[in-house]
Amino acid sequence: MNLVDIYFKMKKDVQYIEDELEKAIDTPVRELYLSSTHLLKAGGKRIRPVFVLLGGKWGNYDVKKLKHVAVPLELIHMASLVHDDVIDDADKRRGKDTVRMKWDNKVAMYAGDYIFARALAIASQLPIPQLHQILSNAIVEVCKGEIQQVKDLNNWDQNFRTYLRRIKRKTALLIAISCQLGAVASGASADMIRKMYWYGYNVGMAFQITDDILDFTGTEKQLGKPAGSDLVHGNITLPALYSAHHGKARAQFQEWIAKNTFWDHTDEAVRMVREDEGIAFSQRLAERYIARAHAILADLPNNQAKTSLTGIANYIIDRKF
Repeated sequence: MNLVDIYFKMKKDVQYIEDELEKAIDTPVRELYLSSTHLLKAGGKRIRPVFVLLGGKWGNYDVKKLKHVAVPLELIHMASLVHDDVIDDADKRRGKDTVRMKWDNKVAMYAGDYIFARALAIASQLPIPQLHQILSNAIVEVCKGEIQQVKDLNNWDQNFRTYLRRIKRKTALLIAISCQLGAVASGASADMIRKMYWYGYNVGMAFQITDDILDFTGTEKQLGKPAGSDLVHGNITLPALYSAHHGKARAQFQEWIAKNTFWDHTDEAVRMVREDEGIAFSQRLAERYIARAHAILADLPNNQAKTSLTGIANYIIDRKF
């Protein structure tokens, strides 16, 4: 089962969440409305809302209740993207102008703040204390991850553990709590809530590692931005980190780093990473996380939700964009 099949089986509820997203960002303030709508219409896989819906299948499924989790988590993700683009001076996202490019940094920052605030307002409509504790703690961790990413820009002294901690906070955590909070909102058992969290965590780690691989191996058409953009902007991901410390390119990388000239050779460095062993190393690590996700699913009852969660895990490790 591929992602299209999974989404098709959930088409009605996924479209309902999409409509609710549009309602969530509606405002009479023209700049906020236009910039927020621009970001929403830029697309995206909506994988977090889908995980919320699938997490909700393990309890008393009610999409009108789950929307108070699915919509906020996608909005929080959107807000982080628009803020990321300001930090990275990014001109394109998914092949389209970023909010900061189409307007300016000030509008982008306030649009991100507005979207984030709307997320909290919608989530507050569910009177479930556990849900709000999980969500607030996750937001704190996401902010820590964003700060750590800024601190680690151009930093070749970081190790694999630093990278993994950063992507946990940056990506895996929101995916983990999407699965978890879907189960919480539907009144699933404590054991199922725990399993949904760890399934989402492992899938989220693999998702970001795969993203970081594709940043080197994908085409500009597939990525909506030039290949190697992360490295060009100083964001050192696992494939490049491996090349710098363990790969065939290590000697050349270390020479450039020692001479403080690495950033004069980014085009060549991107090519070297693409041809180095770090791509295969990163792929194997992503596969290990997906194997852990499958192991968690193996203990669950056989039903359509399990089939869909299995299919998404397989998609994440095999995707090309």
